[in-house]
Amino acid sequence: MSDMIYNRLGGSGLKVSRFSIGSWVTFGGQVGRKRARKCLLAAYEHGVNFFDNAEAYAGGEAERVVGDVLKELRRESLIISSKVFWGGEGPNDTGLNRKHVTEACHAALQRLQVDYLDLYFCHRPDPSTPVEETVRAMDTLIQQGKVLYWGTSEWSAAQVREAYETARRYNLTPPTCEQPQYHMFHRDRVERELAPLYDEIGLGTTIWSPLSSGLLTGKYNDGVPEGSRIALPNLSWLKDMVITPERVEKVRQLTPIAGDLGCTMAQLALAWAAKYPGVSTVITGASRPEQVHENMKALAVLPRLTDEVMARIEAVLQNDPNAG
Repeated sequence: MSDMIYNRLGGSGLKVSRFSIGSWVTFGGQVGRKRARKCLLAAYEHGVNFFDNAEAYAGGEAERVVGDVLKELRRESLIISSKVFWGGEGPNDTGLNRKHVTEACHAALQRLQVDYLDLYFCHRPDPSTPVEETVRAMDTLIQQGKVLYWGTSEWSAAQVREAYETARRYNLTPPTCEQPQYHMFHRDRVERELAPLYDEIGLGTTIWSPLSSGLLTGKYNDGVPEGSRIALPNLSWLKDMVITPERVEKVRQLTPIAGDLGCTMAQLALAWAAKYPGVSTVITGASRPEQVHENMKALAVLPRLTDEVMARIEAVLQNDPNAG
């Protein structure tokens, strides 16, 4: 029996596991089907109920892998998502126009082998499509029973608010959640910009990259190890963005705090992200089932994050978006 904690997704009645699992980078690409299956089933055993996907992950292959595994489980116990934006090469295979939003949903349902998506995200804002058109397309899918809730990913607070107000104006279904990047070195969007919306419109967040692409595990403290994700040629851009000497030094300073709490640096970073009140669920990634088991131990670290411990972490980070 798992001791997973479940949060409401913002103001909705949907309950999401405090930690969830996503298929970005790993499934259908870096990780074979057998290992992906072990990772997903390990997460489910720990009480994870939210499985995050997108049409763009491994060109749709990630959703096929996830669909093959999840069909073994009770559908009612799962929250399955997809995201729409980068579908293909044609003029209407990308973006958030009604045609692509609709076709991408149907394609995701097929790949994931389900009758409906619990969550459907607009993967990025689309400046070339009126917001009203996208909101109406989402509302239609909801009325048809193909989608239960919809949300946005990496939208600004102003864009989320516009979508919400458009939905309210025309009596359509408003967005329930936003999926922003959030970790110890990337705080402004979640802790400052989106913050007013948590209470005002009941916005939930399903945050991604809580370990800053592995930086916050401490594994880059002594350089980039061979075989690590960030060493992959197609992810070299991540390396330049993420692994700065200043950040590596801060991770070195945070590591003893994790030691004092009897946990790993990764578990500390995951618990820290989950502790923020505006965060509904923390999306974790894993390429091995052992990583899933390790990540889920972050649940036990949460109660150890006292005000004193949080102050110690803040003294190292020195990047509170709301400070002074």
